[in-house]
Amino acid sequence: MSKSREMTYNIVGVLIVLAFLFPVFWMIVTAFKSQAEIFQSPPTFWPHDFQLDSFVEIFKDNVGQYFLNSVAISGLATIIVLLLAVPSAYGLARFEIKGKGPIILFFLTTQMLPATVVLTPLFIMFNNFSLLNTYWGPVFSCATLGIPFSILILRTFFMGLPKELEEAAKIDGCSRIGSFLKIIVPVALPSIVVCGAVSFFFAWGDLIFSMTFNRDQGLWPLTAGIYNSIGRYGIEWNNLMAFATVSILPVIAIFVILQKQIVKGLVSGSVK
Repeated sequence: MSKSREMTYNIVGVLIVLAFLFPVFWMIVTAFKSQAEIFQSPPTFWPHDFQLDSFVEIFKDNVGQYFLNSVAISGLATIIVLLLAVPSAYGLARFEIKGKGPIILFFLTTQMLPATVVLTPLFIMFNNFSLLNTYWGPVFSCATLGIPFSILILRTFFMGLPKELEEAAKIDGCSRIGSFLKIIVPVALPSIVVCGAVSFFFAWGDLIFSMTFNRDQGLWPLTAGIYNSIGRYGIEWNNLMAFATVSILPVIAIFVILQKQIVKGLVSGSVK
């Protein structure tokens, strides 16, 4: 590839990234603007006078509790997904299981269903088990949709691992479970991190499950808190953008901390 073409690709890539990041930038700077400056014409791309009143206002509205609720729901859902999806994907990849084809097809079908389709059966089930108005309703709902996705992703990765790894571990005295925990899981860690991050982000952005299964606003996550604030603040966009800015901080932090693992997991298997 010539240098000029490579530079062209780099410039196009930077422009695409900037286009995707501009809404996030606009959201953050709007949170620091005054209400008058937001509607100023022409618009300002940087606040003339940084103000923190919007952040003070939203913390008066129990945003800390919403934040902790989101952390609890997303964290528990991610743990459940990984505990069930990793060994399930390994079993489907390594063992001859009767009906394995229909099981995988069923998992694939679940990814095509909108969340609204499973609301009614889940509501009836959670009501029978007294799980409404608890953290467990949204947790189990997000995990239910996250497990099939993680199984499909991890199964493909496990199928690409050579069986000689387990055979060598067996010769060294490892049991099947021991080779899985000591050999396979460390090798598959980047893909596991990707599935965990996707599951966490999905649960973090959940709105419909939390508002359907929890009528108690003290159990609502940040997304439901933002939804509730729209009617309260009306056109006070700086408060709403401050709410949204707080909600994306954990997502950015997770991506920055796990960036290498996530990128490695996304490209694993594409290059031998």
